[in-house]
Amino acid sequence: MSPEGGAAHGDDSPTVDQLEQEGDIAADYIEEFLDICDLDGDIDIDARNGRAYVSVNAADGDTLRVLSKPDTVNALQELTRLAVQNKTGSFSRLILDIGGSREARQAELSALVGRAIERIEAGAADAALPPMSSYERKLVHDLVSERGFVSESNGEGRDRHTVISRA
Repeated sequence: MSPEGGAAHGDDSPTVDQLEQEGDIAADYIEEFLDICDLDGDIDIDARNGRAYVSVNAADGDTLRVLSKPDTVNALQELTRLAVQNKTGSFSRLILDIGGSREARQAELSALVGRAIERIEAGAADAALPPMSSYERKLVHDLVSERGFVSESNGEGRDRHTVISRA
């Protein structure tokens, strides 16, 4: 462990303790947000793959429906990351899941990749997907690789997207 709190040998990855701290700060922020919105939800915190994961679920799935839309989850995730950064002084890569939104989005991305691969198998040289977040592009790259194709990210900022082609 380096004196700065990261792993040794110049690795800037956060420690498990740092990720747990991020998760706790994020959970407090989300809990306050849910209270303001008068919504009920159970919050779970996990640390894996160098990121804090915060999940919000409710026994009644309809309770969180308004918050589980992809754009809403992404916006709330960014606000939560800023709240964590404000408290810790460090950039956060935490992932927020509301009402199973990440699993639902992964299923959508899998179907999107499947349709893109069908276009390639029908003769297209490559297939470009719409712009998406870095986290979603990472999921797409993994899905594409599992199916024996290659992908790369192109573009800048909000226009950054994935292009799939044959291996």
